[in-house]
Amino acid sequence: MKAEIIAVGSELLVPGRSETNALYITGKLREVGVTVTARVTVADDLELLTSAFRGALSRADVVIATGGLGPTEDDLTREAAAAAIGRGVRRDASLLEGLRARFARYNRVMAPVNEKQADVIEGAVVLPNVRGTAAGQHVETEGRLLFLLPGPPVEMQPMFDGQVLPLVAERAAGAVLRTRVLRIASMSESDVEQAVAPLYKTFTNPGTTILSNPGHVELHLTAEGTSAEEAEARIEELARGMRERLPGRIYSEDGRDLPTVVGALLRERKLTLAVAESCTGGLVAARLTEPAGASEFLERGYVTYSNRSKVDLLGVDPALIERAGAVSEEVARAMAEGARRTAGVDVALAITGIAGPGGGTPDKPVGLVYLAMAGTLGERVRRAHFPGDRERIRHQASQASLEMLRRALLGLPAA
Repeated sequence: MKAEIIAVGSELLVPGRSETNALYITGKLREVGVTVTARVTVADDLELLTSAFRGALSRADVVIATGGLGPTEDDLTREAAAAAIGRGVRRDASLLEGLRARFARYNRVMAPVNEKQADVIEGAVVLPNVRGTAAGQHVETEGRLLFLLPGPPVEMQPMFDGQVLPLVAERAAGAVLRTRVLRIASMSESDVEQAVAPLYKTFTNPGTTILSNPGHVELHLTAEGTSAEEAEARIEELARGMRERLPGRIYSEDGRDLPTVVGALLRERKLTLAVAESCTGGLVAARLTEPAGASEFLERGYVTYSNRSKVDLLGVDPALIERAGAVSEEVARAMAEGARRTAGVDVALAITGIAGPGGGTPDKPVGLVYLAMAGTLGERVRRAHFPGDRERIRHQASQASLEMLRRALLGLPAA
């Protein structure tokens, strides 16, 4: 089954506002085997909303709208949905009486505008709202399910969980969707695609989606089955082949990010770490300490942004900096060795580079970064040139240094 979600409200289309209901609904629908194929946010405009409903109902088995069920003139979801399916709207007497009683419980007189919230599409089933005044509605039209739900998440979520999801799950006839995300660092999207496309194109279930992020690529494997076990077995068959085609490259299949994976490996091996960072300004240390438990392996971090700090804190030879430049393989290596020596740790990482936007030259352009590792796991140095703005370059550099360490911890060759 396929579903589309319509978020209603002009306020959702201005800077600073985010729409979260669709994410919640998407996650829940996937658990019962329903795939969300489109999500759209529409302003409070009757013509636009009517068109959105017609389009969604022409494509999807289930259409769920959130918002636009309030009492004001710009709350037009009911009217637009009714127009889209060619039905009228009636005022429900029992729903109107319930609204009045709700206001009375709080010693308030219901304003006439609130009567609009008792309007129901002809043939619709009312979905009670125990947390607000906007009742939901459920309509079946030409074999498709249409749901109108309130916008506030505190009202929408319990209504969806208790009154919508069971109906959709029943219609989905027990289908189950499961997704596994395979994460790969220090490879481009095109390289990953070239390695796995010949395999995943032979599968229709699971389906594969490739997503590129700064510093890593994700393979989303989604399978349908009659049970969670069947869906997971289908995924595993494809994932096994991808591991063979990407030996040592997949760092996570369980949702963990790279700093968490690296931290776990350091703890397992009882190794201590120091990091010396120039262009990343402490980003590697910050990412490693975001998960709990970093005190078990991270001894200290140096932010050696200036040449003087590289000399004073890490013992880098000033003549080396003068000769090779602060952004060089030689200085990166010296920073790693100095961090390991002064911190007295098993392993040290070092990063030096040009994050921009200025400071680049033809010989050393913006995005040039040198990564180094020294210690009991051996010595490694890598030259990289990362694209993007300052933030993107810094993140990619931190990701590459962590991947360098992960591979060394697992005894894998340098990437």
